[in-house]
Amino acid sequence: MKEVTFIRQNIEKWRSAELVVDAVGETEATQLADTYIDVTSDLAFAQTHYPESKITRYLNNLASALHNEIYRSQRYRWSRLVTFWTDEVPRTMWEARRELLTSFIIFLASALVGMLSQLFDPEFCRIILGDNYVDMTLQNIANGKPMAVYNGDPESDMFSMITLNNVKVSFVTFVLGVFTSIGTGFILFQNGVMLGSFQTFFAQHGLLWQSALAVWLHGTLEISAIIVAGAAGIAMGNGWLFPGTYPRLVSFRRGARRGLRIVVGAVPLFVVAGFIEGFFTRHTEWPDLLRLSIILCSLAFVIYYYIVLPKKKKP
Repeated sequence: MKEVTFIRQNIEKWRSAELVVDAVGETEATQLADTYIDVTSDLAFAQTHYPESKITRYLNNLASALHNEIYRSQRYRWSRLVTFWTDEVPRTMWEARRELLTSFIIFLASALVGMLSQLFDPEFCRIILGDNYVDMTLQNIANGKPMAVYNGDPESDMFSMITLNNVKVSFVTFVLGVFTSIGTGFILFQNGVMLGSFQTFFAQHGLLWQSALAVWLHGTLEISAIIVAGAAGIAMGNGWLFPGTYPRLVSFRRGARRGLRIVVGAVPLFVVAGFIEGFFTRHTEWPDLLRLSIILCSLAFVIYYYIVLPKKKKP
């Protein structure tokens, strides 16, 4: 890349960084850190390609000023635990809105694949869910308790087991983004096909409404969190695939840092989803209106926190 092109592409960002230095007392720690990472990444690129240029000296001075302000004013307080979820995660979700949309589309398309596969082959669910699970569910349906799988273990045990498994799945979904997003896409595809075939299987037995109320009672948060974790993995993978003006390794680190913030921010969703699945889902005798209300409240929260609030928090 020619030096003049490099300058033209980034000059506005550097001017904004100068404003951050000038208004450091009014700048949030996260914005200060992000600006420092951006400037040092550009500095690394300039040092590699234009080592004797004035722009390299300029970026070195700017990075030094940011470094000094960070280590002079940095204070870690308990309030950071609050602002992480109320400010940092929504801002990051705005930056990753394309990755979130991509993750959602992959999951939705996969669910449609699972649904169509089950419609054309009623035995398809055995490939995805396993013979033991399908046979057990068929027996439960014959016994008049199609959702009995959700009350097989004590509530607290189910809550712990489900929550730990969901958190593990989310981090695996994120970490597999290191394989240029392909690994993350596979996990999303696998879960989407499973959901599509599972719901279609119950629909074929005339139990779509009953199964939907049970599954989506906890699944609204759980599935949403998996899609969010998918966005985190895609963000990391895209950092490697599309480095832009940054060195590939620097771009990858930036994507990994953004993705980690997203996936950690989704952990409370898995905890609440695990609690609902462990303690609420088993109560199929509860009124449909009550269970539907919980589903709609969960959906409203997901839409607000991951779509509406990030738009409000955007720079």
